[in-house]
Amino acid sequence: MADLTPEQMRRMHDFAEQLAELAEHQEDQWKVQTTDGQISLTMMTPTAPHGLNVGRLRRQIEAQTPEIMALNDTTMGDPITGMTKVPDLMVIAEEDTDDTAKAVNSRDVLMVVEVVSRTNSLTGVRDELHDYPKMGVPLYVVVDPRKDKKAVTVHSDPSDGPDGIQYRKKVPYAFGDTVTAGQWTLDTNSLKSYPADWR
Repeated sequence: MADLTPEQMRRMHDFAEQLAELAEHQEDQWKVQTTDGQISLTMMTPTAPHGLNVGRLRRQIEAQTPEIMALNDTTMGDPITGMTKVPDLMVIAEEDTDDTAKAVNSRDVLMVVEVVSRTNSLTGVRDELHDYPKMGVPLYVVVDPRKDKKAVTVHSDPSDGPDGIQYRKKVPYAFGDTVTAGQWTLDTNSLKSYPADWR
């Protein structure tokens, strides 16, 4: 897709903000995100295993680094690319948070953790792998609780190359492994996979 002009980026960003404000007043929860000149609107329907996995990871991260905040379902925006995301979990130093901003600056985020949902797996991960390094996120952890996966993958070392800005390192783990993600060590023994009869 062609690069957007600054004016087009501004207009898309403004429209995404208007959608997000409308979504806040709806009975159901919605995520408003942008990527490559497109706006996506997704209904949030987290399951119990999804929420438990996010909560358990959040507690581990904050216990290891008390000066850090792990925020879930919070809007993150990039002032350079204009992209916005609502990750399951983003990790940021408390001193870098701005409680007057509509979105967290993605350039201040230390790590993003996404727990793959049972309904929107491949598309979301593909978009995030493409977008997060461009947004300046140094670490991207993907937790996949689907019954045939039960895996955690740590993506790191974003840098520019012939194929653009990409994560250059990928380390796979299985549920039960001890995961190293930057300065954090994550115990995955408490992570729950989706029930076998879920499709």
